Amino acid sequence: MPNTFSPLELIASLRRQPLVAVLRCSESREALASIDQLQSLGVHHLELAWSEAPGWIDHCLRIRELYPNLHVGAASVCGGRALEDCAAAGLGFAMSPILETELVRQAERLGITLVPGVLTPTEVDRARRLGCRLVKLFPAATLGITYWRQLQGPLGALPFCIAAGGLHPSAVPDWLEAGVDAVALGGALFDRTARPARPNPALRGLVQWLEARHR
Repeated sequence: MPNTFSPLELIASLRRQPLVAVLRCSESREALASIDQLQSLGVHHLELAWSEAPGWIDHCLRIRELYPNLHVGAASVCGGRALEDCAAAGLGFAMSPILETELVRQAERLGITLVPGVLTPTEVDRARRLGCRLVKLFPAATLGITYWRQLQGPLGALPFCIAAGGLHPSAVPDWLEAGVDAVALGGALFDRTARPARPNPALRGLVQWLEARHR
């Protein structure tokens, strides 16, 4: 499965499974254990939170090699160095919590599909004018489940929307039915009180529901 995505390819892949798993593991062993569990559940899209710590690029390269059937991107990309690291790691897409014009332009030069973060109607319109086909609605839980659909009337055609921030697997169907196109899950993916950590029980049901929905 190729890793590099054009914006339209990423949209097509997310339409098949509108779910992105976001990991913020600081240790390689912990990350691999988590990815094993996510892949066994049938998750297709994975984001690794960018870190300035030495070894992040090698860590991503290893994960891409070990999990060729996962679409691997980066999360928490806020600056030029992070984008350069994404390119060096061969990651084809990245998500950012912010909307920054130069970051969008740099991603275009590097051939990386950047999904910028938006919050206000002005930011949504600005992202659209910059040519962004996908945006990250962040923090989605704070804005509420009806927020995105309410923008459609005054703004017209909207970019492909990935809702992120404070969402739970059990709430994903309602968010998709409410008008967002995909959802990113991070902290709610795993039960960290268990030793070792295990996937949230609702995650398996969510993946099965998404598969049935796509048929």
